[in-house]
Amino acid sequence: MTALTLSTSAAPGLRADAIVIGVAKGTKGPVVAPGAEAVDKAYDGKLAGVLETLGAAGAEGELTKLPAPAGFKAPIVVAVGLGAEPDAKSEDDTYGAEALRKAAGVAARALAGSKKAAFALPVDGPGALGAISEGILLGAYSFDVYKENGNGGKAKNGKAPLAEAALLGGKPRDAAHKGAVARAVAVTEELNRARDLINTPPNDLTPAIFAGIAQTAAKEHGIKVQVLDDKALAKGGYGGILGVGAGSSAAPRLVKLTYTHPKAEKHLAFVGKGITYDSGGISLKPAGHNETMKCDMSGAAAVFAAVVAAARLGLEVNVTGWLALAENMPSGSAVRPGDVLRMYSGKTVEVLNTDAEGRLVLADALWAASQENPDAIVDVATLTGAMMLALGSRTFGVMANDDAFRSVVHEAAEEVGEPAWPMPLPEHLRKGMESQVADLANMGERMGGGLVAGLFLREFVGEGITWAHLDIAGPAFNEGGPFGYTPKGGTGSAVRTLVRLAELTAAGDLG
Repeated sequence: MTALTLSTSAAPGLRADAIVIGVAKGTKGPVVAPGAEAVDKAYDGKLAGVLETLGAAGAEGELTKLPAPAGFKAPIVVAVGLGAEPDAKSEDDTYGAEALRKAAGVAARALAGSKKAAFALPVDGPGALGAISEGILLGAYSFDVYKENGNGGKAKNGKAPLAEAALLGGKPRDAAHKGAVARAVAVTEELNRARDLINTPPNDLTPAIFAGIAQTAAKEHGIKVQVLDDKALAKGGYGGILGVGAGSSAAPRLVKLTYTHPKAEKHLAFVGKGITYDSGGISLKPAGHNETMKCDMSGAAAVFAAVVAAARLGLEVNVTGWLALAENMPSGSAVRPGDVLRMYSGKTVEVLNTDAEGRLVLADALWAASQENPDAIVDVATLTGAMMLALGSRTFGVMANDDAFRSVVHEAAEEVGEPAWPMPLPEHLRKGMESQVADLANMGERMGGGLVAGLFLREFVGEGITWAHLDIAGPAFNEGGPFGYTPKGGTGSAVRTLVRLAELTAAGDLG
């Protein structure tokens, strides 16, 4: 990853390949943002006019390069858009964390191949430094392992990620500043690990391989780990996970990661859907819908990353992560539409569609998590296409059995820059899952399918336990071009939300 340093140096005298500054969209044209005063002065105070002449407006995602002024040790200045200029008359007259993240991400991606860049973006405290750091580290991400001469370095005909970023305005001896950067590094390293897992081809990420990666990371960070293989799952009665994995030669796994802190008073459980490849099973997906299904384990990747990040940050909260791992394939041994599975909870489920498999593995994991009676459970899954139809490709849905908790989760997501939206669990939709032969079916009404899936999952949450469900089907995998600090491919959606929930719980602010 890109190395970060805090620097009190002035931009003109800093040796770097580029100086990154912010430009905002003002009422009368582009405005040079705070942090770039020395750069603007070198342009005789006319930098905004120069940028406007070059077509810059300060819009979010905009990037303009221009030669550095005489006397600068860096050859170019990179002006990146921050969006609308804050209202100086309002109580909050600073640039928001997400605007800083996005701007830093755009610049970091554009500077791939550079050895060092100095970021002179607006810094008004540790929060801004943390946001800029996150943006740089997430924006510089690349996945080149499978390219010639890859292995994390320079790919053939490609460019290595930005090697170093100096954060101007940061104080190297300030504990709060150093802490903000350290937190950003821990969270983004684990988020980028989740991205790597999501981007890994399914032939190299079977349930067993994923479980092995989790075991290695757990050992490194003092996390207890338990892996249930197919024999242990059969002995324990995990009919949902076993049923989904029955059609594949790659046997399923259930991984339990346990991070504990000696001073913790609360316990959170995170549950992740980990379908390492989803063909749809016997209910085979149509052509054009299979190519990205390596990403169907994004929920498990997010949970894995969040637990490790919590351990690295030393949060005073106990966090248990459950990774429900299986490969959904069609074969002579695959579960069929019409089959009935007996779940770990003892309930029976009639499988009407084998492509509604995520809820089956989650059901077993949710019930397993419930047996420990945590203070709250949050599950994360690329669960339904219906949620994508409802909220698009950049926003995930939040459902819960408690409205107040749903609001907490939604607010946490928005705070860390992960667009989310609260969704209901209408009781009338539960009737559609009634089955003539089992306790319930894995399908219900077509309309409101994302909500139906949430209602199904609720059936497997222990009585009296607060629970939320994040359907990240839209933002988990970006099939379009990169934007802000989001790359093409796996995004690591929900990692930062889960980490923030753990922080809030540790601070006693979860509610």
